[in-house]
Amino acid sequence: MVCGQEALVALGLDEVVLIPVGEAPHREVESDPGGDARLALCEAAVAADGRFRSSRLELDRPGPSYTAHTLDEIARRRPDDELVLLLGGDQAASLASWHEPERILASATVAVVEREDLRREEIRVRVRDIVGAERIEFFPMPRIDVSSTLVRRRVREGLPIRYLVPDAVADLISAQGLYRSSAGLDASIATAAGAT
Repeated sequence: MVCGQEALVALGLDEVVLIPVGEAPHREVESDPGGDARLALCEAAVAADGRFRSSRLELDRPGPSYTAHTLDEIARRRPDDELVLLLGGDQAASLASWHEPERILASATVAVVEREDLRREEIRVRVRDIVGAERIEFFPMPRIDVSSTLVRRRVREGLPIRYLVPDAVADLISAQGLYRSSAGLDASIATAAGAT
């Protein structure tokens, strides 16, 4: 949420849309509670701020969730909007390995937040062979070492996550028993499936 807030200000955005991945093409998320549960977490995260919203666009589309396809669909639905894709430095550095990276760069402004271990110079070197990479923008964000991997690990280990995520997200993770164990995962998937 901090990244989205900073992007709103630094890039002059009208809104930030969180889109949980449907079928991740590159990796599996450990203890993934399923798309509906991830969407519910996004909805909880954005509920208190009208500048943010969530979308189930990738969840409703069958097959692997490729960013190029998602951007195409958003552009089709909202042809007058200028699209900006927000990426962390680690994601931006791996952009060359994504499905149709040139199409991504042609469809949206790619705005990147540097990481301490991945500065803009190194990111630029890693993407330099992609057509359109010179248009990648960088914007500042306060240094906060919180990642989804860290949050999931802390939940699994029974450590607190309050103040690392919005209260509504922490409450939902706790109430649904998300990310605790494989047994908790089975229960949360059943709960999410029953809610739809």
